[in-house]
Amino acid sequence: MKENQDFFNLLRSISKQPGQTQRELANSLGFSLGKLNYCMKALKTKGLIKISNFKKNPKKLNYIYILTPKGMTEKTKLTINFMKKKMKEYEELKLEIDQSKKNDEV
Repeated sequence: MKENQDFFNLLRSISKQPGQTQRELANSLGFSLGKLNYCMKALKTKGLIKISNFKKNPKKLNYIYILTPKGMTEKTKLTINFMKKKMKEYEELKLEIDQSKKNDEV
């Protein structure tokens, strides 16, 4: 489940700023470079992102990360699941608070 959250966060970050370096992505997500590489390879293998380098760059070090249509669909599914989870947590917390208030009134 944690892996899904990491993938979701990475997909969101890529969709917002596709031109970030791996170091920038890792720092913004709180990942090590190794963890970021693992996640990037997994997303690429699943066909969720495309990694392209800038052909005109003589050093060939700059890459752009692009969500594929499949990646956009997966990001949407993960977003919906994330929202459902948060709504469930909210409802459970609200129920606890309501029960606590009732107990205090007695």
